[in-house]
Amino acid sequence: MDKGYELRRVARCASTNSTLLGERDLARPVLLLADQQTAGRGRRGRRWHSAPGDGLTFSLAVALRRPLRELAALPLVAGVAVARALHGLGVSRAALKWPNDIVVDGAKLGGILVETKSFNGAIKAVIGIGINLRGAAVLRARVRRDVAALEQFIAVPDAERVARAIGDALMESLAAFEARGLEAVRAEWDRLDSHAGQKVRVRLADGRVLTGIASGLEPDGALRLATRSGVRAVRSGRVMSARPA
Repeated sequence: MDKGYELRRVARCASTNSTLLGERDLARPVLLLADQQTAGRGRRGRRWHSAPGDGLTFSLAVALRRPLRELAALPLVAGVAVARALHGLGVSRAALKWPNDIVVDGAKLGGILVETKSFNGAIKAVIGIGINLRGAAVLRARVRRDVAALEQFIAVPDAERVARAIGDALMESLAAFEARGLEAVRAEWDRLDSHAGQKVRVRLADGRVLTGIASGLEPDGALRLATRSGVRAVRSGRVMSARPA
């Protein structure tokens, strides 16, 4: 897999992920950049908030042949790529929050949504990326959580330039993933982990809350927590809070 992909830019669409998932052909990877999404989605069906011109929203569709059981790690692979690209653009403190957030000093700068479907003997993976470019104060009031925007750290380039930088980094990380699985980027993810060594509270998929010290990733991408009762692997959940251990 090389960096070659087709870049398409549209003024408006419902969801770049949904558009690419619905396409039957995938002769080569496709990056679809939308100036505005009217039905953008985040993880677990949450709405992705972005005013026109204030956010970068795009998706990359690729065909992958790793075993299906390994694809749950794709948000982590993508996160490493996004952080790497942002560092290259000058956002030196860009970090990762398990499993799919891009953060700076604890404030959410962006998010990742990965969706997959069977495709001609392989798997079509569509990796959706949302990055706040501007308007952090307005967005913070709307979503009632700490958020960041690219304009706080650098002079914001054209959206297409940012998308290409991230797209190139994604293709590199995905090529490594195809060859070696998550292990290809696991150490880098650990270095970028915004909660490494911190005491975190995680709400599990069944509603229970687990507390422990964030201790990196398991080989399958689960979050490793050192708890009073031993090491636990969290495969589905949300980090609710974190503080120094």
